[in-house]
This record gives sequence, structure tokens and C-alpha cells, in this order.
Amino acid sequence: MGIEVEINCNRTSKTTTLIFTYGTLKRGFSNHVLMQDLIKSGDAVLYGVYRTVEHYPLVCGPYRVPFLLNLPDAAGSHRVTGELYAVSAQGLSRLDELEGTSRGHYERLPIKVEPINGGDAAFGVEAYYGHRSYATEMWKRSGKRGYGVYGEKEAKGYVKRKDRPQNLNFLEQINVFVSSCSDN
Repeated sequence: MGIEVEINCNRTSKTTTLIFTYGTLKRGFSNHVLMQDLIKSGDAVLYGVYRTVEHYPLVCGPYRVPFLLNLPDAAGSHRVTGELYAVSAQGLSRLDELEGTSRGHYERLPIKVEPINGGDAAFGVEAYYGHRSYATEMWKRSGKRGYGVYGEKEAKGYVKRKDRPQNLNFLEQINVFVSSCSDN
């Protein structure tokens, strides 16, 4: 799907996919440790701070987990700010595992982004969107109000995976969340 780019990491050339991160994979958040590991192993390179060209809903789901919903230009959505990385195939496999792409948690799809400080849009970029099976309900549950950035304020109350109840899998937790009454 994404445009493959040749980068030179640790003196070896690797084919990579451009990935836009908007939540806990960003610097300063709990899952960034994975990106740091990928950078150290030469499986990722930070390109910088980017934002979406279109408006997208960025919402918090159960446990304040961020979800970018593939509902471009939905009323109440924003241009979303995040970080762009070039990631190797091995790194992409690790990100797909974290994001639960094979379990219906998120899906990796194309997105158009541009540098936050201006410049040309990046092409062939992908992002992890909340899965289409619950995206519309998640947007309704959020009161159809999204964020432009997942920052400290939005992350307040985030619960790490290891600290969440283990009696339900994450998809079941999402389904409980979207079917509950909104407190917004």
C-alpha cells in the first residue's frame, strides 16, 4: 500500500513504509519505547512532526486509548498532528502486532499528511485507524467531538495494557465502551 522508500540505517539499506503516528507511539507517551527500540535497531527513522491534510476524528476510547477514525471530514473532526516515521518490514510487523491488525483492533490504511511547518505533502503514508467495524459507533460515543492532537491532557487517565482487566480482550472492551452511555 505505502510507497517504499530506501533509507540507510546503520550502514544497511532497508525498504521502509512511512507510518503516521498520532497517539501512544509518539515521543513522550507509553508505547514510544517500541519506536525507540526500532530506531536503535535501524528499523525506524523519525522524519518529523506532520499533520493530516484532511480532517479526521481523533477520539479516546476505553482506558483513554487514542483512535484515529477513517471518517474524513466528519463534522467535529480536525487536522490531526502526529509524527511520521519510516519503518522497515520487520518494524512494521512489530507495529502491526502492537496495534492488533490481525485481531480487528486497528487497520493500517493510507493517509495524506504534510509537515507541520509547511512543505509538500508526503505520499504513500499509512496510519493505524480504529477498525471500520466499530468506527462509526466510536465517533457517536465520543459525542462527535474529536481532538487535533493527542497530548498530555487527552492522555490523562490512560491505562497501560498490562494494567487493564484481563477478563475481556481489547475488541470486547471496545464493544462495551461504544455501547455504554457517553459521559461527555
